[in-house]
Order: sequence, then structure tokens, then C-alpha cells
Amino acid sequence: MKIKQLSYDFSVCKVEDYSKVNFNSKYYFIGKTDEENSLVCITQDIPSNAITHDDNWKGVEIQGVLDFSLIGILSKILSLLAENGIGIFAVSTYNTDYIFTKKEHFQNALKVLTDAGYEIL
Repeated sequence: MKIKQLSYDFSVCKVEDYSKVNFNSKYYFIGKTDEENSLVCITQDIPSNAITHDDNWKGVEIQGVLDFSLIGILSKILSLLAENGIGIFAVSTYNTDYIFTKKEHFQNALKVLTDAGYEIL
């Protein structure tokens, strides 16, 4: 399986609302519940109405469209990282999954995945 490195630095944010989000950005992920409005975005695109944000995240994208019938793809990757003490923040879209680690653990995460047979692009 191929995993693509994303070249950007990301931030995980809590925002008042989505009115200041840069919807033209190459990447952003929105999550809304009855208690909060969350946003994962490229760090340079943190909106001015962010209540708080956590910076220094790097990400990877699992390549290819993942069929809903496929079982355990994300679980296997997350288990490998957890076994090596690497915390993650995961986001899933309709087509695939994105995995974020803190910047200081990113190179080690890539090594763990490479050693396990994943091809890093």
C-alpha cells in the first residue's frame, strides 16, 4: 500500500463558526457536533475566529480510493504507530484516510511504516 506525505504543516482548531475558513485552501477538514466546530487546516490558513488551535502536525494520505468493504486498513497503520509510541489524529473522507502526527514524531512514523512494508511517496 502506498502512503503519500503531505508537504504542509497542519493545525487542529476549534472555531466559533466556519465563516472565516479559507474554502479555497488545498486541504481542510471540518467536523461539527452539538458542542463544537472543529477544523483541521494548513497552519497558514488558521482562521481569525479560531478559539484555540494546536499546531505542528504533519500528515500522510493513504493512496487510492478505499472501498467501504475493506476491513482493517486504518487499524493496522494506527496499531503500528501506537506500538511505537506515536500518537495520531486521523481524518477520514469518502475516498480515503489521512493520518496526522506531531511534527517531532513524523520521521519516526514514516520509518515505522516503511519498515512494515508501506511505500512512502
